[in-house]
Amino acid sequence: MAPVDRAAPGTGLREAGRAGRWALRRVVVLGLALLFVFPFLVMLTTAFKLPDDIFHAPPRLLPSSWTWDNFTQAFQQMPVWRYLGNTLFVSAATVVGTLIACPLVAYSLSKLRWRGRSALLAVVLATMMLPPQITMIPVYLLWNALHAGNTYWPLITPAFFGTPFLIFMIRQFLMSVPDELIAAARLDGASELRIYLSIVLPLARPALVTSAVFQFVWTWTDFLNPLIYLNDSEKYTLSIGLYAFFGEHDIAWGPLMAACVMFTMPALLIFIFGQRYFVGGISAGAFK
Repeated sequence: MAPVDRAAPGTGLREAGRAGRWALRRVVVLGLALLFVFPFLVMLTTAFKLPDDIFHAPPRLLPSSWTWDNFTQAFQQMPVWRYLGNTLFVSAATVVGTLIACPLVAYSLSKLRWRGRSALLAVVLATMMLPPQITMIPVYLLWNALHAGNTYWPLITPAFFGTPFLIFMIRQFLMSVPDELIAAARLDGASELRIYLSIVLPLARPALVTSAVFQFVWTWTDFLNPLIYLNDSEKYTLSIGLYAFFGEHDIAWGPLMAACVMFTMPALLIFIFGQRYFVGGISAGAFK
């Protein structure tokens, strides 16, 4: 007679406990996801609602009748294309500046040996601890002394001098690049510039895409700096344009939410298409 397999006492209870904990974690994660997504859903559905649906009591998420009129009114009441072009120009320029400056500094701090490297890294990290409110007034006075008010220079130029957080992130990624690759290239007679362009930058693509996504989203959603430096409505970015729209049209919620959707979608699409590199660039340094 074949022996009968019997589960150890308490095995069923342990499996039930693991299943319960697994289900609880999933419920908590789903609840947090819905908590963060709900405002975006409200904004998206309100952009397609008629005024009666927006102020319906009790509130309801989906409109009874979908309409594109709010988008038409947003374009009629606000120069969306001009604001969009201004924002794209500033965002693209800052991304270019970031991709030029930050990898270069990160490479020198991670793969080159020179006196004072550790001290400079400490300075870079220290600047991350300064709240922007501390430097806001001195920086404004500097740009005002340079007669750069009401121009895009204060919004674009800082990116060409590097962003401390992105420098540190790329530096941590480059620390995982084997030194043997760079040593072999040096033995073959490659210059430091050739090594940087042909070896380091291709290997650092995930970190570079992550930096570009970060910088693009930061610049795209930046409200305070354009508010401080831009006075001419012809030069407004979308964030300032939405603020002006909010103040001039007595809170027309439908067109306002339609304008907010147009403001949000480009940054969201950039994140979605760069998500694979984004996650890789964030986690690569941690698992070095």
